[in-house]
Amino acid sequence: MIRFFTENISFDLKNKRKIKQWIADVAKSENKNIGEINFIFCSDAHLLDINKKYLNHNYFTDVITFDFCEGVNISGDIFISIDTVRANAIEYKQLFDDELHRVMIHGILHLCLYCDSTESEIAVMRSKENIYLKKLTF
Repeated sequence: MIRFFTENISFDLKNKRKIKQWIADVAKSENKNIGEINFIFCSDAHLLDINKKYLNHNYFTDVITFDFCEGVNISGDIFISIDTVRANAIEYKQLFDDELHRVMIHGILHLCLYCDSTESEIAVMRSKENIYLKKLTF
């Protein structure tokens, strides 16, 4: 089950049904099943607090993924800062929705065991994001 929540912001995700199907298709392509996935859309301040409290990082980020996967079933909480997504969309000259979808699938890819700690891992992650973003159509 994929669910969407907000924490201390007003935000309404468009095309929820289509996005849920897209995520399920991505999971299937990665030989995974959907378990319990929660997307929590929040502010920079909220995500910074999480980053400090749970990861001991004192910086802003766009997404933090907490992995609760078991075997091929992907489950987790994916926190996304809408503030940072907006800023990054402007910086990278992307539409807000496109940047949001990239961050969402980035979190899903973490649940599929992809990492982004090294340059080579980042390249693989970005390639996968691009492949799956092309499959999302409205």
